[in-house]
Amino acid sequence: MAVPRLFVEAPLVAGAAVPLEEGQARYLTAVMRLAPGAPVRVFNGMDGEWAATLAQAGKRGASLSIGAQTRTQTAPPDLTLLFAPVKRHGTDLIVEKATELGVRTLQPVLTRRTVSETVRLERLRAIAIEAAEQTERLDVPEIAAPLPLHRILDGWDGERPLVYADEAADDPSAAWGGAQGRARPVGEALRDVRAPALALLTGPEGGFDAEERRLLRSLPYVVPVSLGPRILRAGTAVIAALAVIQSSWGDW
Repeated sequence: MAVPRLFVEAPLVAGAAVPLEEGQARYLTAVMRLAPGAPVRVFNGMDGEWAATLAQAGKRGASLSIGAQTRTQTAPPDLTLLFAPVKRHGTDLIVEKATELGVRTLQPVLTRRTVSETVRLERLRAIAIEAAEQTERLDVPEIAAPLPLHRILDGWDGERPLVYADEAADDPSAAWGGAQGRARPVGEALRDVRAPALALLTGPEGGFDAEERRLLRSLPYVVPVSLGPRILRAGTAVIAALAVIQSSWGDW
């Protein structure tokens, strides 16, 4: 049986006793059916990964005894995902898959066509933690509070290229990839990007409106890209773009 892996908030040092949250204790004792002395792996996003044992488990809670460090702390590429929130399960999927694919920061963006403006940050953090536990990440991505698109662009660091998934064509009659047609394919566009930090912007279910597209295309740090000849759902667009970015720019 695989050794369970948990994210904890406490500092990790050899010999420390780390109390577990109620849900974590229930998972280890009721779901995994671990007894005191069973091995567990833990990480906190700062101190690497550590071997631990279930030291105490009962009605009053559970705790871990920290052993030796097994992996030193490393950070994923400095990749930010800016995404328009969609209907609840769609947003959950975006956060889960972005965490699995190595995004360091997630920034919900409110656009003119954003359908869902309610973002439950605690719920999304819980989803990110679970995804990080399962994928051997040593950190959990930061999830920022939602902001309107114009506010984000007003304060943008121009040294960080913003890869913008632009699914609409300026001229439907123009050749694919032409000067007036859709943006270059994402893999091709990334060949020209040489930067230590990068961001990806994806839109809502209805896409960006014409004014937002004009604004984005006017900014020197924006890299408009196409994700192919089909219009992808919001969650699919995030997964597809991140896979290409990580394979050509990131840590794949």
